[in-house]
Amino acid sequence: MKKRTRYLITAFLFLLLTVFYIFAIRTVDVQPIGPQGTSVGFASLNKSVSGLTGTNMQLYKLTEILGYISIAAAGIFALLGLAQLIRRKSPKAVDPAFYCLAVLYAVTVLLYAGFEHFVVNYRPVIMPDSTVPEASFPSTHTLLVCVVMGSAIFMISRYLKSSVLKTFLKTVCILVLAATVIGRLLSGVHWLTDIIGGLLISLTLVTAFCGAASDT
Repeated sequence: MKKRTRYLITAFLFLLLTVFYIFAIRTVDVQPIGPQGTSVGFASLNKSVSGLTGTNMQLYKLTEILGYISIAAAGIFALLGLAQLIRRKSPKAVDPAFYCLAVLYAVTVLLYAGFEHFVVNYRPVIMPDSTVPEASFPSTHTLLVCVVMGSAIFMISRYLKSSVLKTFLKTVCILVLAATVIGRLLSGVHWLTDIIGGLLISLTLVTAFCGAASDT
């Protein structure tokens, strides 16, 4: 089986799992355990984990910084794609991987905005700058960082020749990704199921991107 086909099949399976997961959150063990009596799926599990982590706004602020780093990384790849367009003087001469990356970023932004209106769960806490519960599923911060860093690993592997630099940059991507996921959970501003949701959606998007951008 070709690598592209494996990626696309995996992405489809992740998509099915994500849809089933969202349905389960909306229907399984739904209880009003959130702020102002907001209902939360998998309530017993989420309440137990939230009770263990508490709230840590320092970790929350750290993950915000990691999010800005991810946005900067996305900007660098956008500039690389633009530079290739200018150098090769034709849109057709640009590596299709950059177009796939642009689509990936666009879809991520649309999902980021869309889940603000399609509310699955509300946050376990009311944020300092708000007076009402905010949408919490998925952890869009987790989604953003995982998509950018996951796709960055693919692009780094594709374009860099230096094995030392390639290993270093991929390690940085993994560390930023892991620190965001763990930090977001331990900060207590999301339920466990929000973090898992962000991971599932990002896995779906990144594997689809890898399939579309692969040569074979």
